[in-house]
Amino acid sequence: MVLYHSEADDSLLIYAGATLLSGGTILYRVKKSRVQAAIPFFCGILLLLALEILCFATLRNYLGLSLFSLVCLAFCVYTPTQAMLPVDRRAVLITGSDSGIGHELAKFLDRLGFTVFATVLDEKGPGAEALKKSCSERLSILQMDITNSAQIQEVYRTVQRKLQNGDLWGLINNAGIMGYTADGELLPMRSYKQCMDVNFFGPVELSKTFLPLLRKSKGRLINISSMAGGIPMPRLAAYGSSKAALSMFSGVMRQELSSWGIKVAVVHPSGFRTCIQGNPEIWNKEEQNLFESLAPDVRRDYGDDYICSMKTLLMHMPSFSASDFSPVLHDVLHALLAMRPYGLYTPGKNAYKYLLIFCYSPLWFYDFFIGRCMSLPSMPSALRVAKN
Repeated sequence: MVLYHSEADDSLLIYAGATLLSGGTILYRVKKSRVQAAIPFFCGILLLLALEILCFATLRNYLGLSLFSLVCLAFCVYTPTQAMLPVDRRAVLITGSDSGIGHELAKFLDRLGFTVFATVLDEKGPGAEALKKSCSERLSILQMDITNSAQIQEVYRTVQRKLQNGDLWGLINNAGIMGYTADGELLPMRSYKQCMDVNFFGPVELSKTFLPLLRKSKGRLINISSMAGGIPMPRLAAYGSSKAALSMFSGVMRQELSSWGIKVAVVHPSGFRTCIQGNPEIWNKEEQNLFESLAPDVRRDYGDDYICSMKTLLMHMPSFSASDFSPVLHDVLHALLAMRPYGLYTPGKNAYKYLLIFCYSPLWFYDFFIGRCMSLPSMPSALRVAKN
């Protein structure tokens, strides 16, 4: 049957409308249900497009449209969804629950029915008191400094005793510090060592301590890293390096522990409004320590005005950080309960976008892009003189 030009145009528009409608529906279901099989899914999309072209080119107008619509409907209905395990009072241990992500996670998982062990640095602090008031009796607050081996062992014994031969399903290594933000040459070695102790060595020791319990339950190990642990970001040399080490550790553990039935995931959140950046009192103290540690020639080359501008990033951090923690909370929940959790989660605005730019664009473009995003109002003194 020969179609007139106008009829062919109308048919093409109808096909395009059906494609957009079905494609939008499928993508919404994928996002909502977190389909794990990405490659088979996209192969299915390509087959669907091939069928559309075949129907349009060979079949009668409405016959082809009807067949294509039926296939789209079937594809929407039978798009695989991710199976989730029941909560069933599963026990999880969360570090760094005084504030921020750890605090919100403890409340969130408690509301869902988990048995939560929430470790805090100060068991009499405001964060611990808030958890006591807002959470159920299933939640236990445990004092622990993640850099203290004796306290880690004490928490291990306490968890074993409270479980009464029950299983620990999940360990969530969340505790972390950012430290002061400054050029890598300016940061004292103390900052590098402190970040590595809290953000890397602490989670590694805690993981090694609790892995026998996770091996017994075939449970989950979840490490909260950072966007700075996946991409290089100016003035975050100490923090980013420690989080990158944690991300690499997570990847290796994912490979090694899979044969034991333990699932390992790492979370790279973007900016969320936590207390990790500190406050003006801490910044002033860190700035003074930085000045005292600098060699005279380094201080001269950078200039005091440039060094003092380092606080700009910390001061403006809340303005580009999200106050809604739900993307992180739901990703951690998925990592805890999904039958096939992802190895990497990137919750929050722009987290995945920055990772894609870093992985798939030329390095000069990424460096230019991230440099513009994180530029300071001034530049080092010696560079200003050379430029003039």
